[in-house]
Amino acid sequence: MTELISRPASRLVIAACALLSLVAPVAAADCDPGATAPAYGRFKAVTAYFDNEIATGKLPGAVVLIEQRGHPRYLQCFGYRTPARTQPITPDTLFALHSMTKPITSVAAMMLIDAGRLSLQDPVSKYIPAFADVQVGVESKTEDGKPVLKRVPPDRPVTVEDLMRQTSGITYSYIGGELIRQAYADAHIFDGAFDNAAFAERIARLPLARQPGTLWRYGHSTDVLGRIIEILSGQTLYQFEKQHLFDPLGMTSTKYVLETDDERARMAEPWPDDVVLGRAERLRRAHPEWQSGGGGLVSTITDYARFARMILNGGELDGRRYLSPAAFAAMTTDHIGPGSGVERDYFYFPGDGFGYGYGFAVRTDPGEAKPPPPGSLGELKWDGGAGTYFGVDRKLGLIYILMEQTETERGRVGPAFKKLLYEGLTGRD
Repeated sequence: MTELISRPASRLVIAACALLSLVAPVAAADCDPGATAPAYGRFKAVTAYFDNEIATGKLPGAVVLIEQRGHPRYLQCFGYRTPARTQPITPDTLFALHSMTKPITSVAAMMLIDAGRLSLQDPVSKYIPAFADVQVGVESKTEDGKPVLKRVPPDRPVTVEDLMRQTSGITYSYIGGELIRQAYADAHIFDGAFDNAAFAERIARLPLARQPGTLWRYGHSTDVLGRIIEILSGQTLYQFEKQHLFDPLGMTSTKYVLETDDERARMAEPWPDDVVLGRAERLRRAHPEWQSGGGGLVSTITDYARFARMILNGGELDGRRYLSPAAFAAMTTDHIGPGSGVERDYFYFPGDGFGYGYGFAVRTDPGEAKPPPPGSLGELKWDGGAGTYFGVDRKLGLIYILMEQTETERGRVGPAFKKLLYEGLTGRD
């Protein structure tokens, strides 16, 4: 989710709406001829919702997939790939995943842990020596009352587990206290050309936002994890993921860099005045040498469904096991709940009722909302800053995926989609 954009959703004026009012909106396209009519009837409210999103110019396009117990329930394409509205969304449309990259990289790391080549308790400095000198930023004041960021030694080293569960103290430049954010801004970590090795070195020079293991703090932890995968495997992150995940799973369109004109033509784009996402996408595309394990992948809904099915099946798909039962259980268990010593604050993105495993939010309780949001205990989910969103409800044998490219609307659309989805599951045809 790279995740270079602010997670709290904002609403920007859609200047293209005036133009859109002159163009007939495209109706939902049934892009799954194998799905049954009764199943689609259950989700007619989902269809109506996204038809309206397209017709009113809130989204250029989207595609939605719902599967239950191995059966296709719903696959609908809405709108167009680009604001030019010349190419309709299709199942092979490519979307920037942003933070929906994180679960994939986390699984890749867990495969190395499963194989005994990496340990959760390994200090990051074992692989990236620059982390031996990492310091924690503590906001303080001088004698005359001026704010200052002091750097103090960490109470303990940053570990691989900290990277996996987002408790390293590594942050994003838009999250946390003012002085930490300023330190990130002053470091210009995205300047020039850099690969995963150089980026990890840049991160190691920055102050941690908190002592390791004390706060869930979203940030570049998974990018550093991607570099460790490279060091252990002797491959680039993409080469390792392609060999061990993408090729075996049949994820033929999932990659960090688009290489052909056909691939570039299949890429979905946001509205021009979705400025935060537009800026993040320009930055991501400007650094093809950087394979961001935290937010750099592009994929299709059909590719990501293969990954989600493997998670639904406990780390196995089509007779091939990717994670041992013990490794899968570790990934999908809450590791930041009561007794963990991990605090939460305003920037806790798993949300009410959710803990966090290794790369996934994990539903631990109904939450405080009345009525609680839909979903089962143990449900797994994550999303990305470009609006992509997926969930795995193992109790119901369910996977659901939403692909769209919007920062301005995603905070509204994701919860609405999930509500309508679960209502459809319990409703009548």
